Amino acid sequence: MFVSIILLWLCIWFIILQLKSWRPKNFPPGPPPLPILGNILHLSLENPLKDFERLRKTYGNVYSLFLGQRPAVVLCGTKAMKEALVNKATDFAGRPQDMFVNDATQRRGVILADYGSSWREHRRFALMTLRNFGLGKNSMEDRIYGELQYIINTLEKSIGKTMSPQNMFHNAASNIICQVLFGRRYEYDDKFIKVIVQCFTGECQASQWLYDSFPMIRNLPLPFTKAFKNIETCQNLAIRLVNEHKKTKVPGEPRDFVDCYLDELDKRVDDGSSFSEKQLIMYALDLHFAGTDTTSNTLLTGFLYLTAYPHIQECCQQEIDKVLEGKHRASFDDRHNMPYMQAVIHEVQRVANTVPLSVFHLTTKDTELMGYSIPKGTLIIPNLTSVLNEEGQWKFPHEFNPENFLNDQGEFVKPEAFMPFSAGTRVCLGEGLARMELFLIMVTLLRKFKFIWPEDAGEPDFTPVYGVTLTPKPYSMKVQLREMQ
Repeated sequence: MFVSIILLWLCIWFIILQLKSWRPKNFPPGPPPLPILGNILHLSLENPLKDFERLRKTYGNVYSLFLGQRPAVVLCGTKAMKEALVNKATDFAGRPQDMFVNDATQRRGVILADYGSSWREHRRFALMTLRNFGLGKNSMEDRIYGELQYIINTLEKSIGKTMSPQNMFHNAASNIICQVLFGRRYEYDDKFIKVIVQCFTGECQASQWLYDSFPMIRNLPLPFTKAFKNIETCQNLAIRLVNEHKKTKVPGEPRDFVDCYLDELDKRVDDGSSFSEKQLIMYALDLHFAGTDTTSNTLLTGFLYLTAYPHIQECCQQEIDKVLEGKHRASFDDRHNMPYMQAVIHEVQRVANTVPLSVFHLTTKDTELMGYSIPKGTLIIPNLTSVLNEEGQWKFPHEFNPENFLNDQGEFVKPEAFMPFSAGTRVCLGEGLARMELFLIMVTLLRKFKFIWPEDAGEPDFTPVYGVTLTPKPYSMKVQLREMQ
């Protein structure tokens, strides 16, 4: 019996040694993979963020894992992130095309599209169209202020009461991007909004990791099948909106993003381009999700911290009152005169860390990174958490403190480690819109209201919930009109 046990252990050890050869020559180091499973047991599938940090401490800022039998390289820290995503942007600009999100979206859209002519075409179109519809101009400010009135009305009904801001912020962010995409807004209790939110926030994280790691289970009735149904539901809603636009649009007089795309389709009939109605459906959903979830979760994080740190809220209000004295409303340009408010908003984005693992990349060719050799087709996981909390990059990396964005003279500064929108070629399309929304919404609400943590709510819990994005745990706050404005 003893000899059998020894032989068994020797066999296991031999297999582990053999598996080390899975890593190509000069590939980044990492934990030994198991047969079939790879390193999946090294990660908590419900929330792997602490595991990624633990492995970084052991193997360094560039290390490798095996998701099943698939090799992946994890990037940590500002230096590695900048070298890969900025300095060697095209080498790392690909997207994996055989994972859960790709299959769920039928490989359409722009966020998850692989690097190539179709992606470049659609990204260029999106940037041009967003710019034409007022991104960075007064017309976009007007859209945001139009939605702000509905937020203000909701808050005024809650004066002196305790209210939960989750749905309010999510619906407001959704409506702002809906106006750009579809030329319309929805009441906060509208079925469209409720269905879209429910579909996009469905939780099946653990099964998604399993789906990505083990292709053989993809036809089994596991929870990820529900996500496919949710995507189909969203697509059906988008198809209905596109069909309405086709019936009512006037060629050459676009009302919104969908009209612009349909006009472009008319110009490209039979030219072999990648533009199509099916692509438009997923494209619109891509932009809607990207423009809703991250912004709403950042706002939720912001007001959670502002209620928990009333002295920071008061400093913001003092600066707002001083800069906006005599003005009816703030403009996005006012940010240049509000260094403290700017610092607070950026600090909120830093601690919110809404997309902690960014969107996975793929190497487009054999390349090198930090002295390691990375073959073409290697999955790349940018660990943005490691950058936004990096020691040496921030004065206070592990606490909420606006001083992280202020110099000794009280001027606003933005360290290079600030990359909540990722960086380089695949940087978030909606960064400009998100920055404008966060500034105008937070400044306007702080000018008019005071937000208070309820006395009977216990201590604030800042631990986020891991899902498609990081989101604060549900919380409530009390709302008061400010006595002096």
